[in-house]
Amino acid sequence: MGAEAEEQPHGAAVVADGFGLKGPRGWAFREVSFRAGPGALVAIEGPSGSGRTCLLLALTGRMKATEGHAEVGGVRLPRKLGAVRRISALGQVPGVSELDPAFTVAEHLRERVLLQRRFDGSVRALLRRPAERAAEARARIDEAVAASGLDLAALPKGERTSVRDLERLEALRLSIALALIGRPRLLALDDTDLKLSDADRAEAWALLRSVAEAGTTVLAVCAEAPADAQRITTIADAADPDEPEEAKEPAEPEEPAEPEEPEAEPEPTEAKPATAEGDTADTADTADDTEEGAADALAETGRS
Repeated sequence: MGAEAEEQPHGAAVVADGFGLKGPRGWAFREVSFRAGPGALVAIEGPSGSGRTCLLLALTGRMKATEGHAEVGGVRLPRKLGAVRRISALGQVPGVSELDPAFTVAEHLRERVLLQRRFDGSVRALLRRPAERAAEARARIDEAVAASGLDLAALPKGERTSVRDLERLEALRLSIALALIGRPRLLALDDTDLKLSDADRAEAWALLRSVAEAGTTVLAVCAEAPADAQRITTIADAADPDEPEEAKEPAEPEEPAEPEEPEAEPEPTEAKPATAEGDTADTADTADDTEEGAADALAETGRS
């Protein structure tokens, strides 16, 4: 070719136009439109239950949108979900891609490399000698760990530290490292700032900013976006403009209440003389009635 082709950026540009997803319980999100260039840091913010995670999964090809369209790296959604999944990777997303608390850090890293080789490796790579494959795997792990800022030596037991013993920020770094092993063009993660102190939150955003500056486009769900990120705000319980509001039926007028008749005064009764025998008899009758009533109630319930 006469002219050299322009080198395409590593990060994937993300474009959404009227993007929406409707489920059995109504709209998870709708009318989402934005443009983000390669290597951008995009923060999806909003209250819990406003469809942030659904939007994240739809933009990475894990959920199928029902309205509008989007493009990730020039691949159109919702038509080509598989193609978008191949160029994107998920960090932590509760219920979708979670760390196993019983696994150690080293076990997680080795497992991800094996999965990457199994599903994304070429035939030529599979035919390499074991020593070459091991060196390639180690190089991928070291590259991803360095990019995530995960200091293995600073962990309580180094690589042998269990996930359950990691601090929240270190677990976030590990999930990012696992996602970066596949060298994705788009990195997506959920609950970025959940349960983080102010200092840890600043570190987390600095980490994602460095990943974006290295060329990988980042989508991060959060409660509050940093000032330098491109913001997409989701709104909880958005009304459907195509569905008219239900008309309220006018209340029927209440009929005037009829005046109540005055109650007749009770006729005077003769007072019985209080005698010891009379009092005893009345008390006995009352006690008998009470015992019989209790027995009948227990019998009816099957507990007598």
